[in-house]
Amino acid sequence: MKTHTVSVPGATLTYDIRDGSSPGGVPLVFVASPMDATGFATLSTYFPDRTIVTYDPRNSGRSVRDDPTSPVTPEQHADDLHAVIGAVGAEAVDVFASSGGAINSLALVARYPDDIRLLVAHEPPAGGVLPDRDAVRAACDDMVATYQSSGQGPATAKFINFVMQRGEISADYLAQPAPDPAAFGLPTEDDGDRTDSMMTNMQGGVAAFTPDVDALRAASTKVFVAVGEESGGPTDGEMAGRAAYAVAAALGTEAVVFPSHHAGFMGGEFGQTGQPAEFAAKLRTVMS
Repeated sequence: MKTHTVSVPGATLTYDIRDGSSPGGVPLVFVASPMDATGFATLSTYFPDRTIVTYDPRNSGRSVRDDPTSPVTPEQHADDLHAVIGAVGAEAVDVFASSGGAINSLALVARYPDDIRLLVAHEPPAGGVLPDRDAVRAACDDMVATYQSSGQGPATAKFINFVMQRGEISADYLAQPAPDPAAFGLPTEDDGDRTDSMMTNMQGGVAAFTPDVDALRAASTKVFVAVGEESGGPTDGEMAGRAAYAVAAALGTEAVVFPSHHAGFMGGEFGQTGQPAEFAAKLRTVMS
């Protein structure tokens, strides 16, 4: 595996290229956000034949920003990913993107429709397509406000509580007592740091994202929207799962059900374990 960097406005991004056993094929890019490249260590082992590209989004892992406290929008992430793909030098790539990375990759296809040949967008948390979008936005705005006033622990506790919710977010969601950060093993004291990559993405509006359906339909990219079988259905599922079904419907397709959950491709990275072997087999089938 070879590691490289590419400079973009306001940041320097680090990306890795691992050559596969079948050279000359279309590279496979793994994308997440705010998770960095280390989260794909397990999944990469199931594609020894493919050239694999992974990268650390700005403000995550080894990538750095001039101002690590400023919001990062999906469009900025899309421009960054466009720069990484350009630096790789391939005419086109295939992409598996999960969570915020799926949001950023959908934005990339809309902005640069020739970059990606095939995209599997796994559980994009696109709150803007949901019927409870106003409540989702209010809950996320509250997380950001908590982050600014009280720091990472209380804000992340609210985030965890939010993503564990099943079904629509009620209009009185914010009336419930705030979760205790200590219950999740999070710090209760504010250390003054405001560089958390998840929260800078939240400030950039990732959870309120609405895909440009017309641009996605017009692009040559073949888009599959994926959802974990454990993430619930289009109405009773977790927010990212519900959003996946809604994005697929907006594109006039059906969501492809993958094994496991939101982190189903992981094999213990960041303490999360899904069903990576089964997940990789499904991914290979979809890409074929």
